[in-house]
Parts: sequence; structure tokens; C-alpha cells
Amino acid sequence: MESNAVLLESKSSPINLLNEMHQLRLLGHLCDVTVSVEYQGVRAEFVAHKAVLAATSKFFKEVFLNEKGMDGPRTNVFLNEVQVADFASFLEFVYTAKVEVEEDRVQRMLEIAEKLKCLDLSETCFQLKKQMLESVLLELQNFSESQNSEEESTAQSSVLLESKAAAVAEADQAGRPLDPPDSPADRTGCGVSPEMPATKSKEKI
Repeated sequence: MESNAVLLESKSSPINLLNEMHQLRLLGHLCDVTVSVEYQGVRAEFVAHKAVLAATSKFFKEVFLNEKGMDGPRTNVFLNEVQVADFASFLEFVYTAKVEVEEDRVQRMLEIAEKLKCLDLSETCFQLKKQMLESVLLELQNFSESQNSEEESTAQSSVLLESKAAAVAEADQAGRPLDPPDSPADRTGCGVSPEMPATKSKEKI
């Protein structure tokens, strides 16, 4: 009688493997490649494992697969125009799947990911840049809405002030007589000149 197949799968094994490889690199154990990085006169060397770099970077994979022979116990790779801090962050990312960088370095990390053909880092940088952009857009939208509400309240206040002023002006006019009592209109009876009745009476005669 045949037994059914069962799946043995460890959720923690990939993380443990990465952590162990990271510790080996930090201690310099079993490292078989030295990466020399130079940028504007600043130079540094990093030891790492070919298998890890080849698995995470197509650039390194091509370099290692195309090398004809090892020049000593370790292979040497030279990288120009890559900043030391950026490559250190790159190494930390490929060995731990995470790295903390300043916001203004995200674009540089994206550039080094594209240069070294590291798809995981590229996608991570793109996602982070998208979140940062959405956050900025949200802040701008909130600022715009607050500005609009302030303008509306200012407009309402000015309308209230104008209507108040108009009401005061109307009340002021209502309390005053239209013409002064000693005006010619009062003396002549609704604005008719004193000569008019005499002329009319002569015409009648």
C-alpha cells in the first residue's frame, strides 16, 4: 500500500539562511569575492559570497559565469561610479532583504539596483518612491483644502460685514427726513414754482 506524499515546508528557513549568510559575511568566513568600490577618490573593499551576489544580481551573475579562472583564493570585482555608502546598503539588502536609508538616497539606491540588475531592490525602491509621492500629494491636497476653507470663511465674513454696513446705512436713511424742513420744495408745495398758479389763473380768465 502506497503512502500519500506530504509537504515538509519551513517558513523560517529562508530567513535563517539569509541571517546565517549575513553573519558569515560580517565575519569574513567562506567569502570568495572582493568587490572594490571607488567614487570620486573614495575607495573601499567589501568581501562577499559569489552565490549570494549571483542569486540577487544579474550583473554579478554574468561576471562570475563568464570569468575564465580565479585569480587567487578570491575573485576581485571593480566597480566605478558607485558610492561606498550605497554599495554597503546594497550588500545589506541582498543579505537581509531590508536596509534603512535616508529619503534622499532612495533614488541613488534605485540607480545602483538598475546598474547591478537587482530586481528585488528595484521593485522595493519603486514601491517606496510611490508611497512617498502619494504622501506628498495627500499633504498638498490637505493644504489646498485648508486654504479653500479659509478663503470661504473670509468671503463669508466680508459678505456679513457688507450686509451689516448696508443695513446700518438703510436704518440711517430711514431715520432722516428726505428733505430739510426749510427747503424750497416745502415752501412751494411739492416743487412747483410760485409763478405757475398765477399764470394758469390768467389763462383761465
